[in-house]
Amino acid sequence: MRLGIKTAAIQPLASSSISKPNPTLISSSESTVCSQFNNKSLFSWSRLKPNSAKCNFPKLGHKWKQYQGINNWEGLLDPLDDNLRLEILRYGHFVDAAYYSFDFDYSSLTYATCLYPKKSLLRRCGLANYGYRLTKNLRVTCGIHIPTWMNKMFKWTCTQSCWIGYVAICEHKNEITRLGRRDIVIAFRGTATCLEWLENLRATLTHLPNHVEEEEEEDSVSPMVQKGFLSLYTSKTTTHASLQEMVREEIGRVIQTYTNEPLSLTLTGHSLGAALAILSAYDITATFNDAPMVTVVSFGGPRVGNESFRKQLEQRGIKILRIVNSDDVVTRVPGFVVNLDDVASNSGVHVGILSRWLHTCVEDMQLVYADIGQELRLSSKESPYLSRGDVAMCHDLKTYLHLVKNFVSSSCPCTHKNSTPFSHEFESSSLLE
Repeated sequence: MRLGIKTAAIQPLASSSISKPNPTLISSSESTVCSQFNNKSLFSWSRLKPNSAKCNFPKLGHKWKQYQGINNWEGLLDPLDDNLRLEILRYGHFVDAAYYSFDFDYSSLTYATCLYPKKSLLRRCGLANYGYRLTKNLRVTCGIHIPTWMNKMFKWTCTQSCWIGYVAICEHKNEITRLGRRDIVIAFRGTATCLEWLENLRATLTHLPNHVEEEEEEDSVSPMVQKGFLSLYTSKTTTHASLQEMVREEIGRVIQTYTNEPLSLTLTGHSLGAALAILSAYDITATFNDAPMVTVVSFGGPRVGNESFRKQLEQRGIKILRIVNSDDVVTRVPGFVVNLDDVASNSGVHVGILSRWLHTCVEDMQLVYADIGQELRLSSKESPYLSRGDVAMCHDLKTYLHLVKNFVSSSCPCTHKNSTPFSHEFESSSLLE
């Protein structure tokens, strides 16, 4: 009996990329983590450091809007266009830098902050030759309030405001010429702290604040997004501005500064970071009437909002490319996706009634989500280097970059069988030469 409902039995996992091990945990857990990779992977921590900056990216020039999704990447995804592949990997490196720069050490006085100064972050992460300058550090604040006694006893688990990413602007003239415009990147890491995990578990939908109702049908549902993600985006403290306020301030400054030249705004993130990238993109287009072309490149992102929210994103011209690993459970949570066309087409009377009843029940629980954007669907099962059934590996950012690097098409999902696993280095000279 087909009900047209895709279900997910667990809550969203938003694990971080294993870009750099926690030094306080490595002695006790290294063997466990390494066992996630089969013998073919030749896994080592040092090879995961994003220290490659020698990349020969293609000249996009006047075609840059195609690669930013102006036509929803039509004809570029299957088979995967090589130029688009390199652009996806390039943005993936920006996300990896957000992981690599985060202090995961619970015992450190700088836990949950950025390890590097703005001037040296990209260089320390191997991206010195990408032609970008970091202009703004971004923090996220959890809206969940922990009792004072618990905060004193378990301070490392109750960090309310944390560094989560950055804004970087392309400033090198050679790279601007290659891209065909000046690009602004906003990169977000995934879940890293206890409170962020708790926010992930707030899976019900909630209405967008200050949403202006447009011409909609009477029976239509207003745009709604996951409660925990919205809380992370809008929450603030007396000492820290919200992520929303920081993004608005910096993007407003950038738009005003570079008003007389072609601009693009690319938001990219992994897991929780992918969800925040989508919320940020929506908020930017809702705040700035003169916003440049806005594109989201997400890796392993969970569901974010309902069907009305998806339509709002499309109406605002936001282009979203979701890189999805079919074996990654995070991309199938939270909530349910209900295909109303399937429900309507059911020929059996009893089946149709049951489907509609289930849809009503799930909708009343505020758990009916919609898949958003264009998908580049990959599968870790197609790689000879990845273990099957390993939930953590299927979600890891390094796995996504590995799959993108080797994906050809749906009929030939993986090539370069002899390529080095988890190596994303390009054999060429610096793009800024």
